[in-house]
Amino acid sequence: MRAIRRFTVRTVLPAELAALGELVQNLRWSWHPETMDLFAEVDADLWEQVGHDPVALLGAVSPARLSELAADRRFLRRLADAADDLREYMTSPRWYQTLPDSARAIAYFSPEYGIAAALPQYSGGLGILAGDHLKAASDLGVPILAVGLLYRHGYFTQSLSPEGWQLEHYPSLDAGGLPLTLLKDTEGTPVKIRLSLPDERELHAQVWVAQVGRVPLLLLDSDVAENDTAARDITDRLYGGGTDHRLMQELLLGVGGVRAIRAYCKITGHAEPEVFHTNEGHAGFLGLERIRELTEARMSFDEALEAVRAGTVFTTHTPVPAGIDRFPIDMIERHFGGAGAWPTVPVERILALGKEPDPSRFNMAVMGMRLAQRVNGVSVLHGEVSRDMFKDLWPGFDLDEVPIGSITNGVHAPTWVGREFMELAGRELPSLLERARGWEHIQKISDADIWQIRGTLRRRLVEGARVRLRRSWRERGASDAELGWIDDTLDPEVLTIGFARRVPSYKRLTLMLRDPKRLTELLLDPDKPVQIVIAGKAHPADEGGKKLIQQIIKFADRNDVRHRIVFLPDYDMTLGQLMVQGCDVWLNNPLRPLEASGTSGMKSALNGGLNLSIRDGWWDEWYDGTNGWAIPTADGVGNPDRRDELEAAALYDLIEHEVSDRFYDRGPDGLPRRWMEMVKHTLASLGPKVLAGRMLRDYVVTLYNPAAASARALSAESYAPAKAFAAWRVRVNRAWPGVRVEHVEAAGVGDTPEVGASIELHATIALGDLEPGDVLVQAAYGKVGPHDELVHPVYSTLSVASVDDDGRAHYTGAVPLDRTGAFGYTVRVVPHHPLLATPAELGLITVPEEPAGMTNGTLR
Repeated sequence: MRAIRRFTVRTVLPAELAALGELVQNLRWSWHPETMDLFAEVDADLWEQVGHDPVALLGAVSPARLSELAADRRFLRRLADAADDLREYMTSPRWYQTLPDSARAIAYFSPEYGIAAALPQYSGGLGILAGDHLKAASDLGVPILAVGLLYRHGYFTQSLSPEGWQLEHYPSLDAGGLPLTLLKDTEGTPVKIRLSLPDERELHAQVWVAQVGRVPLLLLDSDVAENDTAARDITDRLYGGGTDHRLMQELLLGVGGVRAIRAYCKITGHAEPEVFHTNEGHAGFLGLERIRELTEARMSFDEALEAVRAGTVFTTHTPVPAGIDRFPIDMIERHFGGAGAWPTVPVERILALGKEPDPSRFNMAVMGMRLAQRVNGVSVLHGEVSRDMFKDLWPGFDLDEVPIGSITNGVHAPTWVGREFMELAGRELPSLLERARGWEHIQKISDADIWQIRGTLRRRLVEGARVRLRRSWRERGASDAELGWIDDTLDPEVLTIGFARRVPSYKRLTLMLRDPKRLTELLLDPDKPVQIVIAGKAHPADEGGKKLIQQIIKFADRNDVRHRIVFLPDYDMTLGQLMVQGCDVWLNNPLRPLEASGTSGMKSALNGGLNLSIRDGWWDEWYDGTNGWAIPTADGVGNPDRRDELEAAALYDLIEHEVSDRFYDRGPDGLPRRWMEMVKHTLASLGPKVLAGRMLRDYVVTLYNPAAASARALSAESYAPAKAFAAWRVRVNRAWPGVRVEHVEAAGVGDTPEVGASIELHATIALGDLEPGDVLVQAAYGKVGPHDELVHPVYSTLSVASVDDDGRAHYTGAVPLDRTGAFGYTVRVVPHHPLLATPAELGLITVPEEPAGMTNGTLR
C-alpha cells in the first residue's frame, strides 16, 4: 500500500545542540565549508548517505548520537564558534552599508532558484543565476527580499531507458523536510495569501521562508486545504502543465508575491521594498498588483503606472521570441475582466501593456518592459540582441538608443569553486574573493600547487562519474556482472572536456558528433587522448531535445569509446559542481547569438579550467585571444547543415592542434608549462569579472539605487510628483502629433568642408500645444552609410533662440566636423522631463519628413 500523504518528522535537539538547528535553517551552510564540516562531524557516514543534506541528516541521526554530541565539549566549542560566526555574518555592516542614499530594500522575483541541491527548486541557468544573485547579495549586505514559488515536485529527476531515452520522475517534496519555515502571524497562525479567480473561485497560498544568508526568500505554496484540487496543483511542478496552468503560476508569483511581501514586512518589521526587480517576464504581474494598490489609494491608473515604473527593474534573459511567455488575449480578459475585474484597473489598460504585433497574444516580456523604467540584458551581446528584438516598442529611435542596457552575469565563487582552490586563495591571496582585488598576483602562486589541485579535482570527477554511471546502467537494466568496465572508465590523467547544460536545439549538444570518425580518433589518440563528460536535461515536452540526448548516449555506449565519453543523467547542482571543478576544458557551442549569457564556463574558469567556446554570451566580450579558445563561427552561412559542418570541423581542429598539444606538452618536471600560462592568465583576466559580487555591484550602482531615487522622487508629498509627471505624459502624448520639424538650414559648410570646422544649424520647430521646456531639439550627426543612414550618430542639443506667437520655436547650435569621410546630420525632437530616464522612454520622436532634411558630404 502507498501512503496518501508523506511528511518529515524532525528530531528534537537537546538544548545543548539548539544552535545546530539555527545553522541548518540558514542556507549559508551551502557555501560555507566550515559549517558543512561541522555537519559531517555529527555522523560522517550518514552525512554521505543523505547527500550532504543537513535537514535529512538531523532527521536520520539517532538520539543516542545526539546525546553523545551534547556531552562532547570539543564539538560544543566548534558548534558555538560556528553559531557566533553566522550571527556576526548576519549582523555586521558590509559593502552595501557604506553606500549613501541606497535603497532600503529591493524585492527580487524569479520563478526558480538554485540555492542548493537540498532545495530542488530550479531547472537550469535562470534559477542558478537567481540563487547566485541572492548569495552575492547576502555577502555584500544588499537588502534583497526574494520571492518565488514552492514546487512540490520540483522540476524533474532524469533517468535513462535501456534505449537511452530520457525518462522523467517527479518525486514528492515535503516542505517539512526542507530547510524552510512557515510564515506565521503574531498569533502563530500560518499566513495565507488569497487571489480571486474566474468563476467565483479563489486561490490560497501559504508562504514558506528560506533564509539564504541575510536574504529571506519567500516561496508561495498552493497545496493548502482551502483550495480545490486544481488550485492545489498550481505549484506542483516547475514549468509543468499547459498554458492556463502556467498563467496561474505567474499570477500567483507576481500578484501573490507582492501580497506575500506586504504580509512578511508587516509581521517581521522588514523594510518595505523601494525597488522591484523582475527576473524575466514570469513575474511581470507584480506591476499590476502594485498599480492596484495605488489606484485603490485614490490615484489614477496613469499616476500609479508612473510611480510603479520608476522603481521597477526588468531583466530579460531570452535572445529569441520563442523563449517569451505569451498568452491568448481572451485568457487574460477572463482573469482580469468580468466578475473578477479589479475596479480601479481596467482590463483594457492591462491588455495594452502586453500588446504585441500579434493581436491575439499577450506578451509578458513586453508588459515587463512597459512596467519598468530600467531594462537590461545579461551580457553586452545580449543587450544588442535585445535592443534589436524589442526595437518596435520605441519606433523611430536608432538601435543604440533603445533603452535596454546590459549587466553581464556572474557566478558565486564560494558555491562553485573547489574547496582546495578557495583554501589556496585564502592562504596566498586573501583579498582575491573577499574584495575582488589582487587577481594579477595569481602569477605568484606556483604552477605545481595549481596543477596538483587540478589533478585532485579531476580525480574527484572521475570517481564521481563512475558512481553515477554505474547507477545509471543499473537503472537501464544492466547487472553488476556486466559493469566491470566502468572501473576503468575515464582516466584521472587524461585531458577532460566538459559539456553540461539544458538541451534545447540551439545549444547543439550533438555538434561534437558531426564526424563520428574524427571524434573517435580524438578520444582514442594513443599519445594525446581526450575524454568527454556530458550532462543535461531536455524539457519533458521537447521530443527533439530527447532525441539529441539519445544520439549522444548511442555513441557513448559503443564498446570502443565508452571509457572515454560518458553521459551522466540527472544534471543538478551537485553534478554541476563536480564537473566545473574537475574538467580541464569547458565546451560551449551554441548557435550564435542565441546564448544570452551562459555562466557554466565562468565557473570552470574560476577553477582553473579553460573555455573552448563559440563567441556568444559572456565569452564574446571577455575572450582576449589567450584566456581560452574561440571556435570560429560561420555566421554568414545560410544553410544550417553546412554551418554545423564548418563549426564542427573547426572544433575538432582546435582540440587536436591547440588544446591537446598544449595540455600534453610537459616539461622535465612533468608540468604543462604553456598550459599553466593560460590557466593563470585566465584566472587573472576573468577572475574579477565573472564574480557575482561584481554583478551585484553593477546592479546596485547602475539600476537599484537609481531606481530607488526615482521611486522616492515620484512618491514624495503623497505622490504629487507622480501625479504631475503622469499629467505631463498624457499631455505630451496627446500633443505630439502637432510637433513637426518645419525647416532646417545650415551655414558654414562651404564648398569643401574640412575636418575641424563646424556647421551652424538653424531649425524651426512647430511645437503645437507644447512648450519649449517639454522637448529637446537635437542635432544628430556623424558617419553616413550607403543609404544615407547615420551610423552610431552623436547627439547635440540645440538652444532656443526665439518662440513665435503661433507656437513655432527657433533653435540654433553648432555641429563639429570632427571626422573625415562621408558625413551627415539631421535634426530631431524628443520629449524632455527631468524624471525621464532616457529620451526614448516615451517612444516619441519627430524627425524631418523629407530626406532632404539631411545634408551629406565628404569631409577632407
